[in-house]
Amino acid sequence: MAGPRDPPYMGMSLILISSHRFADHQTPPGHPECPERAEVMDAIAARWRQRGAEVVAPRAATPEQLARVHDGDYLRRMSETTGRAVALDPDTYTSPESHEIALLAAGAVLDAVERVMGGQHQRAFALVRPPGHHAERGRAMGFCLYNNVAVAAAHARTLGAARVAIVDYDVHHGNGTAHIFEDDPGVMYISVHQSPYYPGTGAADEIGRGRGEGFTVNLPIEVGAVNEDYRLVFSEVIVPVLRQFKPALLLVSAGFDAHERDPLAGMRLTTESFAAMTMELRRVAEECCGGRIALVTEGGYDLPTLADSLEAVTAVLAADSCDWALWPAPSLVPPSRGRTAARATKEALARFWTL
Repeated sequence: MAGPRDPPYMGMSLILISSHRFADHQTPPGHPECPERAEVMDAIAARWRQRGAEVVAPRAATPEQLARVHDGDYLRRMSETTGRAVALDPDTYTSPESHEIALLAAGAVLDAVERVMGGQHQRAFALVRPPGHHAERGRAMGFCLYNNVAVAAAHARTLGAARVAIVDYDVHHGNGTAHIFEDDPGVMYISVHQSPYYPGTGAADEIGRGRGEGFTVNLPIEVGAVNEDYRLVFSEVIVPVLRQFKPALLLVSAGFDAHERDPLAGMRLTTESFAAMTMELRRVAEECCGGRIALVTEGGYDLPTLADSLEAVTAVLAADSCDWALWPAPSLVPPSRGRTAARATKEALARFWTL
């Protein structure tokens, strides 16, 4: 059996959506969401093209596609930033080309969804910036302009996906994604994140509202969590809920800022855990939705770590089999943080899912 450093890639059903244009979204000097992140993504895409993966450039999302999840007034205000450098909030900026690049970021995930839903590929990875999961219906925030994964989920619904699941393992809670779909039972949003932390949302008892109650799953984990904490919440909550929901498509907000080397947070995951989490989700996709899974990048701000994590996750998506990406060997730190988070989430969701 192939090991985690030697998986088989022959006949890979994977497509990467990538563009050097993502470096054209400029942020102020010293900003963590820097153009060099795009250069890392370009290098990963080039490496996998050499190994036989298909790599394509994105198209721009249309106003109609964005309007499924964003307010019309917000779309107008964002379009008016074209050609301008604007501070949208203390963390979130545009440069003259940023609006065009944000349209490409959202469009990349639309392309990923269309290819996976259309059967051309089983797995897709959109390597984009700016990230998206903090963007609300009517507000940019947290480095995010348009909510890329939400745009993709809404598009998948128009393509016939009755149920779409979004799993977000970025270290920050994806407040925008959660709020956009909080009353929609057709889109399940699952987030595992550091708490308390920016943006202050994502408590275990935030489970959606109205018809969408029970379809928002938050796993807030205390700072300092290790690989075992994440393994526990995956095995006890995330995977069982997904299996019961039975999505037609699985989307992943793939942020790498829970890594032990990331400068913006305080978690202690290793690179191997991002591969393991992704393989857990790929296995669910194989079981529940014909293997259809699409990922989009979110955070990850230490450049060498971002490169390592992207390489590990792409290897999982490219591999022919689902039997090789293993969780790292246990450390001496007990998974008490994960156990506390899982317990709170199970209590909040007891009326809706068997956990």
